[in-house]
Amino acid sequence: MEDIEIARNSKLEKITNITNKLNIPEDYVEPMGKYKAKISLNYLKKISNRKNGKLILVTAISPTPLGEGKTTTSIGLADGLNKIGKKAILALREPSLGPVFGIKGGATGGGHSQVAPMEDINLHFTGDIHAITSANNLLSAMIDNHIFQGNELGFEKVVWKRCLDLNDRALRKVEIGLSGEKNMSPREDYFDISVASEIMAIFCLATSLADLKRRLGNIIVGYTKENKPITCHDLKAEGSLTVLLKDALNPNIVQTLENNPAIIHGGPFANIAHGCNSIVATNLAMKLADYVVTEAGFGADLGAEKFLDIKCRKLEKAPDAVVIVATLRALKYHGGVSKEEVQNENIEALKEGISNLLKHIENIKKFGLNPIVAINKFITDSNNEINTLKSLLEGKAEYSLLENWEKGGDGATDLANKVVAICDKENVFKPIYNLNSSIKEKIEAVAKKIYGAKDVEYSDEAIKEINIIETLAKNMPVCIAKTQYSFSDDPKNLLCKDSFTIHINSVELKNGAEFVVVKTGKIMTMPGLPKKPAAENIDIDENENIIGIF
Repeated sequence: MEDIEIARNSKLEKITNITNKLNIPEDYVEPMGKYKAKISLNYLKKISNRKNGKLILVTAISPTPLGEGKTTTSIGLADGLNKIGKKAILALREPSLGPVFGIKGGATGGGHSQVAPMEDINLHFTGDIHAITSANNLLSAMIDNHIFQGNELGFEKVVWKRCLDLNDRALRKVEIGLSGEKNMSPREDYFDISVASEIMAIFCLATSLADLKRRLGNIIVGYTKENKPITCHDLKAEGSLTVLLKDALNPNIVQTLENNPAIIHGGPFANIAHGCNSIVATNLAMKLADYVVTEAGFGADLGAEKFLDIKCRKLEKAPDAVVIVATLRALKYHGGVSKEEVQNENIEALKEGISNLLKHIENIKKFGLNPIVAINKFITDSNNEINTLKSLLEGKAEYSLLENWEKGGDGATDLANKVVAICDKENVFKPIYNLNSSIKEKIEAVAKKIYGAKDVEYSDEAIKEINIIETLAKNMPVCIAKTQYSFSDDPKNLLCKDSFTIHINSVELKNGAEFVVVKTGKIMTMPGLPKKPAAENIDIDENENIIGIF
């Protein structure tokens, strides 16, 4: 049975039943249909003095085309924690339409570990990403209108990009202003996917509506001839942008198929953005539950590093446990086996590919945190391979065999019990670099300590950009945009056996998000569609049921 059919055949509770279980007064709940709602930020203010619950971060090995099941694991773990009598809540990211209609598919879990309503969450949901897209493009319109009306602020260079929540490679570079109107100056422009927009990052890092407005005002949209930055505040635009985002900033609540609460809010990618859900959603979850399960995008070198070096500094809370998801299929793929043959037993490939998992374990320990490996079990996995993996992990990290795709929360109780034990252990969190280091020092700390690079090379353009923003970006973290498939910046270099260099192509200050984006290799902030996009298989049947979302 497909995921969408399992979700559709599950019995959901009205969302007000879910919020009632959490004792959230109805005055702070805004239902959006039967099964989803928004929770007012005023409620977070009301309960701000409550003690925080334990925070559990779910991450993974470097991703493969096979999928590792990170979101499925997160959902299963939350259900498993509730199964063993713990009060647990999920705090996840929102799916983007780009991957839903592209190659990656949806992001609501799988099998019997899903959040629902699955179709709504994977498509328009509550309109948050649409609001972010509109705010982004309103700012673009105000920039070009200002230039058209006389350019009083002296724009010499516009650095703000338009965005769209779809994969469209044709928009990576465009020419605008071709109408021929008086004072209209044609220029090159660019599109990002909405989840790479600085407004998405700001949305996820803001701690309140006032903080959101402040950050929006600080966005640098361009520079004068003298390289003086021009901000959103200079354009008097932050008020209207905040109005567009006001309702979206209220966290969304839905449920798992086992009727446990899930807060899903914000959705930046981790390869081209910072890969974490919103701070307000995580804070709300920690006030409502004893255990909060959250995740960071792609592998631990990307999402987890950014969660720990960027989000945790603003959250002022480090994870009490870190779960690293791995599958035997993915480990064999990293060991050199083709995706068509990973279901076959291959002990040698497993032994070769485990180096990827061991590097991620080592990296989490560098942050002073306690990791546990979740072995996401498939029916094609042999006992011989499972036992081999267990033996290879002995003395390296705690581990648990997961069967929640098939069994739901019952298949994750072992992981849940072990995570509770880890949460009670002491850890001493330490970010991988100091904020007062130079931009280059921060980049090189991540590249060498986390990726394992021998060296870092900078393009002439990157050096020029660093020189311009170094003072402006003082005490800001770095957000490195890199391929998710490899520790290197080459997506085909899976094993990273030989020494490698990270190539820095460009550097950009995101002054509202309060971090520096560093682009490496051939990374693109507007993805393209594959030869056969998922959109070809998505349809609606005669009963108005959506089909084909996975």
